[in-house]
Amino acid sequence: MSKKGNNAAGVLAGLLAGAAAGVILGMLYAPEEGKETRKKIKTKANDLKDQAVDQYGKVTEIAKEKFEDVSGKVKDKYGNISSTFKETAQNLSSSVKEGYDKYKDRAVDTAANVAKDVEEKLDGLQS
Repeated sequence: MSKKGNNAAGVLAGLLAGAAAGVILGMLYAPEEGKETRKKIKTKANDLKDQAVDQYGKVTEIAKEKFEDVSGKVKDKYGNISSTFKETAQNLSSSVKEGYDKYKDRAVDTAANVAKDVEEKLDGLQS
């Protein structure tokens, strides 16, 4: 998750913890019976737990969406890079083959001419 998402989750956790502490302290200092106070604390704790679970679900969903988005972008870039690499490799291979064929023919012709010249020189020396 991004830094911004981490900060938001931290702020949310801090707010929930602060709210829970405030509710509990407020109830403890309220002039009610202990049984009633404990019941209210339990109810508020359950409400806060439910809120935390809901927020966790929302943050998790956002994280999943971001991951899928980034993952899709990475796959697209990889596909583009892979295609470009394959195309470049094919072009290079074709260029090398063309160059090889061109210079091979020249080398064969030159070697044939040299052999012919040597043969003529040798024939001239024998006569």
